[in-house]
Amino acid sequence: MAVIRITKRFNFEGAHALKGYDGKCSHIHGHSYKMEVTVKGEPIESNNSPKNGMVIDFTDLKKIVNSRIIERYDHALVLSKDALLMEQISHAYGNTIVTDFQPTSENLVAHFAKLIMEELPEKVSLVSVKLWETENSYAQWRAEDNI
Repeated sequence: MAVIRITKRFNFEGAHALKGYDGKCSHIHGHSYKMEVTVKGEPIESNNSPKNGMVIDFTDLKKIVNSRIIERYDHALVLSKDALLMEQISHAYGNTIVTDFQPTSENLVAHFAKLIMEELPEKVSLVSVKLWETENSYAQWRAEDNI
């Protein structure tokens, strides 16, 4: 059977600030993030399965990404644990995510890849995650680069 890749796109809104950055991104600011998740595997071959012919049901992939990422990060403020006034800001605003890392697109996409991999079915593997911060700029995690 052939190995097939499938991709699903997601959108969410979020804000972050980069502590110590030497430009405008040191201030709290927001993005309309776009994310593409690509997985691969062999389609299920079972006439008894409602998922016959699928690598993974797009609905199941959507549930994984929504529960691990979108529901948590949509309209959230993401700050590193050592950000200035982090404690006061996180108490003042409801949906604040505190990370152990600088919340750049590069670090976020690697973190999101880890979260997705933890939930994928056994015979499905993550190929890539692309995270667009702006219309023209994205960070990409690829499995082949992280072996």
